[in-house]
Amino acid sequence: MNYVSWLGLALSVIGLLGLGASGPGYRSGSWGYKTGISLVKYAGFISAAAVVVCLVGLALWQWKVFPQGMSPALIGLVIGGCVLGLTLKWKHNLASVPYIHDITTDTDNPPLFVAVLPLRVGAENPAEYGGPELAQQQKDGYPDLKPGLLNSPPDVAFPRALQAAKDMGWQIVDSDPKSLRIEATDTTWWFGFKDDVVVRLTPSPTGSRIDVRSVSRVGKSDVGTNARRINAYLARVK
Repeated sequence: MNYVSWLGLALSVIGLLGLGASGPGYRSGSWGYKTGISLVKYAGFISAAAVVVCLVGLALWQWKVFPQGMSPALIGLVIGGCVLGLTLKWKHNLASVPYIHDITTDTDNPPLFVAVLPLRVGAENPAEYGGPELAQQQKDGYPDLKPGLLNSPPDVAFPRALQAAKDMGWQIVDSDPKSLRIEATDTTWWFGFKDDVVVRLTPSPTGSRIDVRSVSRVGKSDVGTNARRINAYLARVK
């Protein structure tokens, strides 16, 4: 028996299980988010080892050192390669965006949270904006992030903005047509992280300006999630 190939397959399965349990384990309360993130990292290391071991197993089979071992090595390569690719993509995304978690279309006068504040009690990240340093990090990392513009006045645009928030699947916490503000919470699909969003409409020379702010409750980096959320929302409104 080609024990090397079977070892590679076992390692690939362990990596897959680690990655597969990372998010659901946090969502279920089995462990904290830092443990979940660590599982993603360890899954990548283990899968890299699995790929190497499976390649060695294939080489031993090819050289007829062992008469068997092709199938487990190939299966291990597929599983390990997929898990390794996902973790490398996550690492690339993490390195390609600013190490921040508070994103807004208005860094000079960011929309403030009001109704969401009770929901953020005990959250790791504060609701207060980080100031000029944070603003500069965002401008360096997301130079194209800008407010949305509509041709209709704010009171007419507000229902459209609210419907877009609902279409995004956000949980609406408050919507006030008088103050032209919408507050909501969005939940990420894998880890179930809670990110809070505030939308503010103001008059503009051509109609309405829509500013959005999205802030993670936990984690120093959002891996680009908040910026993608804001862009997706503004695209839906338009």
